[in-house]
Amino acid sequence: MIHRQAAVAGMFYPQNSRELGDMVDYMLNAASQQQILPKAIIAPHAGYIYSGKIAASVYKLTETLRDKIKTVALFGPSHRVAFSGLAVSDASYFDTPLGEVPLDRTKVESVSSLPQVHVLNQAHAQEHSLEVQLPFLQKTLGTFSLVPIVVGDSRADEVAEVMEWLWNEEDTLIVVSSDLSHYHSYTVAQRMDAETSAAIERLDGDDIGDEDACGRNPIKGLLCLAAKHRWQVKTVDLRNSGDTAGSKDRVVGYGAYVFY
Repeated sequence: MIHRQAAVAGMFYPQNSRELGDMVDYMLNAASQQQILPKAIIAPHAGYIYSGKIAASVYKLTETLRDKIKTVALFGPSHRVAFSGLAVSDASYFDTPLGEVPLDRTKVESVSSLPQVHVLNQAHAQEHSLEVQLPFLQKTLGTFSLVPIVVGDSRADEVAEVMEWLWNEEDTLIVVSSDLSHYHSYTVAQRMDAETSAAIERLDGDDIGDEDACGRNPIKGLLCLAAKHRWQVKTVDLRNSGDTAGSKDRVVGYGAYVFY
């Protein structure tokens, strides 16, 4: 059994299991509950002191799915390895300080039959965009299996095809991991992120540029899927690091969105 070890515990979030659990519980308890049953969400992936509260605002909505969701299809951008297509892992478990998350090997192997999907463990080894989502999922869903996919240089339709392949309306949650604008002034970031949020709400991936979101490729794929299934989308939270734990000189934008 191959375990993908936690790579950013102690950096992006606490390494101590009790401290991590308490931190996630605190952020979830502080988030407001809404009567929405998510089919998919977008959540940010920075260090928890920066984006954790924004992520918690949308993960709070998944608590109602605790006894329903069996599989999470998790998509995030590659920050360290450049490649074309989408990368799966041959691991059996992804580990966090809160415990191990089993991969759904049957679904991983099934989706690997698509030409744009490849096994590329290097893309997963140090990638934080997927890892930081797992403690929230462990807290809100409890027991689930995972299909983790790192998205490289891919067209929206290629990503949407993979999401469609994995999605089952009854028991699957799609999670896309992305931050928004990077390292602009506070006011510039607010304007850019508001425009990106409006594009997401319109399901308009064409209006999301290279500088608007690091996870633009998985976002665009999700917007294609949402348009096909006529899902609605709501912005749950929209802030930046200048609002949470950083200066306002050079900020990173964070948005949380629910598709239903």
